[in-house]
Amino acid sequence: MAKHNYKFVKPAASLILGATVLIGSLATSESVDAASSKYQVSNSKLVVKETGKTVKGYKQFNSKLYKDGKLYTGLKGGMYYKNGKKGTAKYKGVYYSKGKAFTGVKSNTYYKNGKVATGWYGKDSAQIYYVKGKPLTGIGANSGRYFKKGKLSTGWYGDGAKRTYYVQGKPFTGIAEKTGRYFVKGKLNVGLAIFNGKLFNGEKLNTGVIQYKNVWYKDSTIANGKITTPDGKEINVVNGVEKNFALSIMHTNDTHAHLDNAAKRTTAIKNIRAKNPDALLLDAGDVFSGTLYFNEFKGQADLKLMNLMGYDAMTFGNHEFDLGSSPEGHQALADFIKGANFPFISANVNFSADARFTGLFTDLISSEPEKGKIYNGIVKEINGEKVGIFGLTTEETVDIASPGSIAFENYITEAEKAVKAFEGLGVDKIIALTHIGFDDNAEIDNDLTLAATVKGIDVIVGGHSHTELKNPVIVDQDISKQKKDPTVIVQAYQYSDYLGTLDVEFDSKGTVVKSNGELIALKTLTDDPEAVAILKPYSDKLVEVNNKAIGAVAKSELENPRKDNSATDKLSVRSNETALGNIITDGMLSKAKTKNKDVIMALQNGGGIRAGIDAGEITVGEVITVLPFGNTLATMTLTGADLKQGFETSFKEYPAESGGFLHVSGAKVEFDSSKPVGQRVVSIKYKDDSGNYIAIQDGENYTVATNAFTAKGGDGYDIFAKAYAEGRVTDLGLSDWENLAEHLTSLKEITPTTEDRIVDIAK
Repeated sequence: MAKHNYKFVKPAASLILGATVLIGSLATSESVDAASSKYQVSNSKLVVKETGKTVKGYKQFNSKLYKDGKLYTGLKGGMYYKNGKKGTAKYKGVYYSKGKAFTGVKSNTYYKNGKVATGWYGKDSAQIYYVKGKPLTGIGANSGRYFKKGKLSTGWYGDGAKRTYYVQGKPFTGIAEKTGRYFVKGKLNVGLAIFNGKLFNGEKLNTGVIQYKNVWYKDSTIANGKITTPDGKEINVVNGVEKNFALSIMHTNDTHAHLDNAAKRTTAIKNIRAKNPDALLLDAGDVFSGTLYFNEFKGQADLKLMNLMGYDAMTFGNHEFDLGSSPEGHQALADFIKGANFPFISANVNFSADARFTGLFTDLISSEPEKGKIYNGIVKEINGEKVGIFGLTTEETVDIASPGSIAFENYITEAEKAVKAFEGLGVDKIIALTHIGFDDNAEIDNDLTLAATVKGIDVIVGGHSHTELKNPVIVDQDISKQKKDPTVIVQAYQYSDYLGTLDVEFDSKGTVVKSNGELIALKTLTDDPEAVAILKPYSDKLVEVNNKAIGAVAKSELENPRKDNSATDKLSVRSNETALGNIITDGMLSKAKTKNKDVIMALQNGGGIRAGIDAGEITVGEVITVLPFGNTLATMTLTGADLKQGFETSFKEYPAESGGFLHVSGAKVEFDSSKPVGQRVVSIKYKDDSGNYIAIQDGENYTVATNAFTAKGGDGYDIFAKAYAEGRVTDLGLSDWENLAEHLTSLKEITPTTEDRIVDIAK
């Protein structure tokens, strides 16, 4: 009997069905030697000795591979065979050596897995870089390095303007040892430049007195003491700097999508830069929200104009976070940032928990900031001087906007960190670009407290409080009323009414020694044609939106009063019942009842009502401007005690304004302003289906409608935030301005009136 060598191949578990399968598996890998075989080669074919029949399939015989009786040429098991033996040759575009796909160098050609390849091959100093199999002489496509016969090389390469000098493959920056010539990225230096603390004029060290980037040099080193300038003037310099450093700043804040003056603002900016091209342009936040431009274009119209104006930096206002509770979240803000030709700065805002800002946010101070990125602060070099700028945003944003997962950190702590970081970089001229308010609630944050508390801040460019600082305010006492280096505070009111300017002078120690500023009224300026052209497609669209009538007529003006509207005006949408507030809440209550018949009343925060409605036919544009924040209608399940606590929050600032002041429908509320805060609510009564007013009971549950912002605890309504956290809030997803438009349309004719829904019994 012929001897057979069997190679056992274990079948997969699912295939072990019986002996027949096992034997079949063995037969496919039979290997036969010549001495004890039942096979033989006859007429160049492998046959069975006894029958002379050709052996089918693959068979190893006498160290050769046959297929269907013939010596095999081709691939089998990843090996290349030629005439039955493991071969060396190119086969179907792959080079094999002794049967295997070859990796290595053959005939000065580099192969990897049998194919001509690009890459390094060899060890240590013998490494060669190949491109398409050949040693490269030229510039690496990805690395930009210079190779000669595959080795990183030193020498000139290229012709004409592309001629470059390389050292060990890299474009050389430095001073050539033999010639003393100065190279920058492989090119002989042109013009003035600093290298290793020395001034070069072209490729050679400078000779004579010259000024470079506002620093005087004598020969190749920074000048000190008396020098004579090229025009014959004798001056005194310290570390190359003549006398004090002057810095000019242009600033805006709280523009709130008011773009009708944007072309005039552009004119003012261009006028200043024509005289002082190094003037900084900063924005202190709240570009978002306030007009139809924002509702329609979500900041993109503002952004196109800001890019034209050439802003150097912007910090975030609370209204930049208004859209956090919308279905798209903060996507509009992320898009605004990405499209900006300038960086954003805020040392106390942490974006890391919102994936939309991944790759945009870094918790660092940068000397080389990229446009469309967020930093704690940035360093600008102006006329050879380093100026540090960091940002701050009010911590109150958590209560008065919808930041979602974006966190706000203590402004004093983060400001101190920023100043320390700047000083570590050798920066002694520091600007805080803030959106915390000039004299806002000191228990939270404001510019006056910041200036008195944090040492090292020279200038505060502020926003948030909409303060009209016609002249800079100087803070030269610390929090303990002790003398300190001055801090200059500026703010430019609101709505692009003004462009603020500040000229400040620093001594050699970085201390402010002189300042002068003003607010440039924009309404009298001419429009910049380029800005007009940019704004036109947006304004054209708004004409269409603004002018669309909703089918309702106001018999007289629906006012939206504020206490700062005039010296004698004592009413405010943020502290008093108004006809407009009543109409808004009536519409909310009506709509909410269609979704839940148990709703007994509706509430609207006064700070969310942003404009009035003129007498006459009411348009879509007017309605959106009244409620511009894109809020949705929500319902809350509250106890009577919860509701009472909510109204205590509503009245806590009274008679002062509060954005959280609640307007109400379906109820009457009495309070006593003469009582201490937290003890002012006298009674809350809701109107039942029969028209009777029923007193709220502390232990009973009630369903109340409001906007999603308030329902989530906005404006400091912690009791509502608790209900939201406990799942007692339902967002109905209905647009607030659309609800208002629908309600106004249902009324057809509106006669403004108040109904003593909210009464102070102390008056």
